[in-house]
Amino acid sequence: MNSFMNFLNNKFAPRAQKIANNQWIVTIKNSILEVLPFIFVGSLITLLNIPTNFWKWWPDLSPISSFTFGLTSVFVAFLVPFNFMEFKKINKQRIIAGLSSVALFLMLANPSWDKTGNIISYQFSELGAGGMFVALIEGIYVSLIMELFGKFSFFSEDTSMPDFVTAWFDSMLPVTVVIATGWLLTNILHFNFYQLIVNIFAPLTTSLDTWWGFSIFLFFECFIYSMGISGWVLAAIDQPVMFAGIAANAKAFSSGHAVTHIFTSELIYSFPWIGGVGCTMPLVLMMLFLAKSNRLKALGKASVLPTIFNINEPVVFGTIVWNPYLMIPLWINGIVLPLITALWFKAGLSPIPHSLMQMWYIPFPFVTWIVSPAISSIILLLLLFVVGGLIYYPFFKVYDRNLVKQETGSEA
Repeated sequence: MNSFMNFLNNKFAPRAQKIANNQWIVTIKNSILEVLPFIFVGSLITLLNIPTNFWKWWPDLSPISSFTFGLTSVFVAFLVPFNFMEFKKINKQRIIAGLSSVALFLMLANPSWDKTGNIISYQFSELGAGGMFVALIEGIYVSLIMELFGKFSFFSEDTSMPDFVTAWFDSMLPVTVVIATGWLLTNILHFNFYQLIVNIFAPLTTSLDTWWGFSIFLFFECFIYSMGISGWVLAAIDQPVMFAGIAANAKAFSSGHAVTHIFTSELIYSFPWIGGVGCTMPLVLMMLFLAKSNRLKALGKASVLPTIFNINEPVVFGTIVWNPYLMIPLWINGIVLPLITALWFKAGLSPIPHSLMQMWYIPFPFVTWIVSPAISSIILLLLLFVVGGLIYYPFFKVYDRNLVKQETGSEA
């Protein structure tokens, strides 16, 4: 065990942290984080629209969701090059880079033209979560073009021209390259770049929606979390798939088709991750009510309120990170609970969530009932809570006993 922990500490963790600090990982992570307020608004509309199931006079608020969550890919297309320019400290190009990226994305998003050529229309599915990977890829392309021309200028350093004027002219060349790329792909070659990117990432989406892909990915999230590495480093992979999944579920449900995508944050944060990633609520309750060591009692008191709202950084960083006693049960829960969840929904025992609900801080079991209103869903939640608690319990007891010995020894 010691050699394994040394390997994780000295070899794996530093390399994982290096990846987490990569310029593209940071850029994509920050871009998605900055879109979250719009996604939260879409989630709020899901809650406020619940009365439409009971009262016909209640207004339809879905257009608000359509112009927030429904435009996430457009927002991401702007933010990726914008944030990359900031990361590279090429601030004079950040606005132009973002706007150029939006223009290119809209060119690639398969607009429909009327006979006059003056009116175009888009599908929200392509402007929203479904186009996230396209927005990321073309945003990276625009970032590289803008970086390439970042230090280019038509003017000498001692020019008398105002800075904003030189910035205008210096931006014309990279903007032309970016837009000409879209023109060449769509108007000249008639190439569907949008569909190409969707097809390339389709295997990833499909694999994460399987019981094994779902379980392995969530295990890896717990694995790196136990070393103090936030799961947000995986945002470039999981967030586009999650958003596209819930958007596809909503579309399927509204069309009367089967809802099939299980790799969504609506499902993950409403079922296996009770109290936060790794199902830490049972552990916090053990610390609060069963612990004999002063350390765990104090940590339990400090962590219980955040845990109710599914914020588990206090307990994770307070006692799990780099602690073999509790890292191991976190890993076990990271594979067992997602496996139970995936198999349960694959068997059709509970309705798969089909409405946007990113308010992961709503306490259990309310959040579970909101996304999947069925008695079977509450039964699954109880099952996951009990299994998660049973997995933590023996490790918790050993660790608590060890801490008591240390505290008693220090007092002697």
